[in-house]
Amino acid sequence: MLRKTILAASAAILGTFSAATAEDLAGKEEFMVACAVCHGESAKGDGPFASMMNVEVPGLTGLAAANDGVFPFLKAFEIVDGRTGVRAHGGPMPIWGNRFKSDVESLGPYSSEIITRGRIAVLVDYLQSIQE
Repeated sequence: MLRKTILAASAAILGTFSAATAEDLAGKEEFMVACAVCHGESAKGDGPFASMMNVEVPGLTGLAAANDGVFPFLKAFEIVDGRTGVRAHGGPMPIWGNRFKSDVESLGPYSSEIITRGRIAVLVDYLQSIQE
């Protein structure tokens, strides 16, 4: 929770977003926009597009349980980002790092990369918060 607040505040302080827009960067909102359509609002793999996929859409609430009780933050971040070459999904998982970055590329390469990583970090932080 503190990490989300710090990242949102940082975006607002950098002047790249208004305070209202920075609030929208909260992980749950990012999840609902970018992930829920496939993974479901409950993150159980039951989103409206899940039945249209030719691969099973995984639930995301058991990532820590599948990793000896430790949430794999960096691995989850890299999978969502997709730009690091980690393709654990074998291909069906979209590369969200490019999508998040394209929203802010007009801010320049350094600012847009910082904001992109911040958006992914709050998203992954949200995933960590919903582990069962």
